[in-house]
Amino acid sequence: MLSQIQSLLNPDSVWSNFNSVGMVESVRLLDGKTTVETRYFISSLEDNAEQFGNSIRSHWGVENSLHWVLDVALREDDCRIRKDNAPQNFAILRHIAVNLLTQEKRVKRGIKNKQFLAAMDNKYLLSILALA
Repeated sequence: MLSQIQSLLNPDSVWSNFNSVGMVESVRLLDGKTTVETRYFISSLEDNAEQFGNSIRSHWGVENSLHWVLDVALREDDCRIRKDNAPQNFAILRHIAVNLLTQEKRVKRGIKNKQFLAAMDNKYLLSILALA
């Protein structure tokens, strides 16, 4: 199967040199409805299903924690910006803010509290912006 997939890809493509194909089936129960989503991955890993599974889980752990911070600390889901490129622009600004607030280690507080402190103290705000 691997050779069949490889033969379909452009040999000059950066994606053509892979060693394995993996499949992840996600089952989600929400409001009494069950949905199943199947995703396929190509990988440079040799035959190592355990490492593949750990890689997928760690990727989604990072994704989920980032989205949790964006929603809880920056209230991204409540944002009403919808016109033109503004949603993408503000998403980038929120990601930059989370990254800068995470890098700031002097104050031992969560992102939401650091954000509040930066709003109240211009010196603290400047120290965060100096990290950029």
